[in-house]
Amino acid sequence: MADAAPLKQTPLNSLHRRLGARMVDFGGWDMPVQYSGILDEHHSVRKAVGLFDVSHMGEIVIRGAQAFDLVNYAATSAVSKLAIGQAQYAGLLYAHGGFVDDILVYKVAEDHYFLCVNASNQEKDYEHICSINRFEAAVDFASDRYAQLAVQGPKAAATVQKLASLDLSTIRYYRFADGQVSGIPARIARTGYTGEDCFELFIEPQHAERLWDLVTQAGQEFGIRPCGLGARNTLRLEAGMALYGHEISASITPIEAGLARNCDMTKDFHGRATCLKQLEEGVSRKLIGFEMRGRGIARDGYEVHVDGVAAGWVTTGSPSPTLNKNIGLCYLPASQAVIGRTIHVIVRGQPVEAVTVATPFYKRAK
Repeated sequence: MADAAPLKQTPLNSLHRRLGARMVDFGGWDMPVQYSGILDEHHSVRKAVGLFDVSHMGEIVIRGAQAFDLVNYAATSAVSKLAIGQAQYAGLLYAHGGFVDDILVYKVAEDHYFLCVNASNQEKDYEHICSINRFEAAVDFASDRYAQLAVQGPKAAATVQKLASLDLSTIRYYRFADGQVSGIPARIARTGYTGEDCFELFIEPQHAERLWDLVTQAGQEFGIRPCGLGARNTLRLEAGMALYGHEISASITPIEAGLARNCDMTKDFHGRATCLKQLEEGVSRKLIGFEMRGRGIARDGYEVHVDGVAAGWVTTGSPSPTLNKNIGLCYLPASQAVIGRTIHVIVRGQPVEAVTVATPFYKRAK
């Protein structure tokens, strides 16, 4: 039997180990799942500021005379509405309408787009985009040229502003600008995955450890914490954000996942026909949030019953540190995916009562 491939490492791998992080295999990457503990890290982001290494994420650059045409066809979102310096969340779909990935599209210039894609999908995404590129556009796999730090929380702006050359108040949510952070060239994006104010810093890998230390120092007065994948997951669940391989996958469409708002049906995009058909005819299943009413924690993959009959499955389930209750997301038959419906999650062989609720579970105060 062949030996397993070695885990990939971000430029901050040795730093995480020096900090005593608990490391795990995350989609082939050696990543920190927690440092001081998931609860501590989660509350730090909700109340003040946390720092994440997300350098495992991938980057794809699309340039050329028809860069817009390719991105507009590849991505589900209304790319034509993007201003320079603006970002959009979008789906990247197969022809049958299932997700290749979910991505962020950044418009750098009229002939220059920058895509941030999921770590485990980056090679697949690149190959997919190349396979549908019938335009005069160059597709560049750029992941090796970037590290990425995410500064998340109510004190994120105050932390990064100490180091940034730009006035961060001019960068609105889902906007970005190229500048410097302590003299380090950076793409500074007000995007994130926690439901809090946020700045994601794209930099060259050789600067990653120095910038981590500088951000840590800048956030010290606010009690900044290094945060791992565990807190990232509980934070994004509370914010009702999808995770590839859980809420979305190759067998799930944006319409089923409640992401129709991220599909511009007025244009042609790869996978549009299925989405249009589902919008016209309806879908057989839908994603919906739930809260546990009985004692028990719903875990990913647990079966969900309606009226005593197996009807769906939990995509993500976890205790909510902010709300102090057990919550989750699940797929149910469309006719049953209505708010206020009593359901039962099978926990260790026993049905535990839950009720369907609206998402996001948590929304920060403006």
